[in-house]
Amino acid sequence: MSVRNVTRAALAGSLTVVALLGGQAAAAPAESPRSAAEPKVLTYDSSGSAEFAEAVDSGVKVWNDSVTAVRLEKAADGAQANVRIVADDGWPRAVTTSLGNGTVYMGREAVQQGYHTTRIASHELGHILGLPDMKPGPCSSLMSGSSAGVSCTNADPDASEKAEVEENFTQGAAGSAAPQRTLVFQD
Repeated sequence: MSVRNVTRAALAGSLTVVALLGGQAAAAPAESPRSAAEPKVLTYDSSGSAEFAEAVDSGVKVWNDSVTAVRLEKAADGAQANVRIVADDGWPRAVTTSLGNGTVYMGREAVQQGYHTTRIASHELGHILGLPDMKPGPCSSLMSGSSAGVSCTNADPDASEKAEVEENFTQGAAGSAAPQRTLVFQD
């Protein structure tokens, strides 16, 4: 018996394909709540970022303007955030527990040496998004970190860094689980 596609209909915002099978209509399962086109939303808590709050917001904006597979949003008051951002007196670093989760330390030591705060925030958030350091490297590479020197103020990821983050979160949308591990990136 032949199978004929009769129609495609949108039901409640989901695309359902109806096919005639021996005179009976069968519906394909609806898409999962998060389609591949929707970004993975990660929440962040910057309430402990002290004097770096503006730089953190700028670093978040850099990533939200640069990639589509993931989006960073402030966590609601009292809600558990994926990313915690705090100021401390050490060197900037990120401690990740899994892709998209961890703590960013906005270290004052690098700022006192002259490093750009928005570049620091964007770089450390890059670690949370799955990027390793790329040292030594040019200023055009966000993940070159401190190896680009104090005169470097570039806070934007380059094309390969953007592509890697897109891939990290697109694979996650397809159902592959990120390993649960703690990584510390000290720049």
